[in-house]
Amino acid sequence: MKFNGKLKILDWYIIRKFIGTYFFSLLLIICIIVVFDLSEKIEKFINNVPMSAIIFDYYLRLIPYYASLFSPLFVFITVIFFTSKMASNTEIVAILSSGVSFKRLLYPYFISSFILATFSLVLNLFIIPPSTKIRQDFENTYIRRAYVNNENNIHFQLSKNEYVYMASFNTFGRIAQKFSLERLENGELKSKLMSDYAQYDTVKNSWHIHEYFIRTISETGQDSISKGYDLDTVINLNYADLASRDNVVEAMDFFELRDYYRQQVLRGAGNTNGILIEQYQRVAMPFSTFILTLIGVSLSSRKVRGGIGLHIGLGIGLGFTYILFMQFCKMFVQGGLTTAGVAVWIPNIIFAAIGFILYKIAPK
Repeated sequence: MKFNGKLKILDWYIIRKFIGTYFFSLLLIICIIVVFDLSEKIEKFINNVPMSAIIFDYYLRLIPYYASLFSPLFVFITVIFFTSKMASNTEIVAILSSGVSFKRLLYPYFISSFILATFSLVLNLFIIPPSTKIRQDFENTYIRRAYVNNENNIHFQLSKNEYVYMASFNTFGRIAQKFSLERLENGELKSKLMSDYAQYDTVKNSWHIHEYFIRTISETGQDSISKGYDLDTVINLNYADLASRDNVVEAMDFFELRDYYRQQVLRGAGNTNGILIEQYQRVAMPFSTFILTLIGVSLSSRKVRGGIGLHIGLGIGLGFTYILFMQFCKMFVQGGLTTAGVAVWIPNIIFAAIGFILYKIAPK
């Protein structure tokens, strides 16, 4: 039986089972997560936190995040659950005996995977980031302690010829200690502004320099020094760059993340791997839906004595192995052993090979 582009009754039967079981199981786990999260934070919530903010700014924003996070795992478990049940009821045997090839049987599975992968991709790229921004603002206001920048000797490359240095930055007073701004031309220092401290003005979005010295080097190589007490200057460095938590990239959509990476590279940021990992992972995770679907069908379409329990056990084990392996590969990036793109896609490549082997030995 070949696929002619029109969905048969069997196709709709599998698609309904696939998508229906997926959303039902995902709803259950999200309810459990919300209950445990609420029990953990109930003391903070009852302390003058508006109920509307808890519901609309926190939990309503938390649900899409966990839906995307657990989507590949629950696609896998869903496929194994209802396919194992079909196999134990001898439905798979009846379908294959009627002349439907195993390859043809996979079509409705991959149509469902395409729907869920597209759903996950849209969530990752455009819906979750702005939603995460609102949730993070809520957490920073009511749950977490105020952010403290503990870095010392902070360097920023603002552009090709501009560099900023500060010994430390106080996020509460928005004060940079031992502030300096250097401008170079063709690798040679042309001017350097130095000050004991500078304060960021959030109203004007500028830096207010106190008791400064400016050293200027002319084309003939002669130095001149000028000084003053107060100076406002606008540079490509704002308060958010110095007072942002490590998870700030989670609140950026696809285009913001791309621009942020380019900006950090321009500034000479030491470690941009976290940005690249976040960028590649938003595409790699939805793509894994197809791979895990192939593994799930190939693994659970055979009727075994252990029944559904054995298949679900194997499925959960493989699903968590995939997630742990993906986290493990990220460590190679931090160690400089591979690039972010390779690390993120290695689990998909390896599990795609496993899926192909299981497909070849699956009952035909």
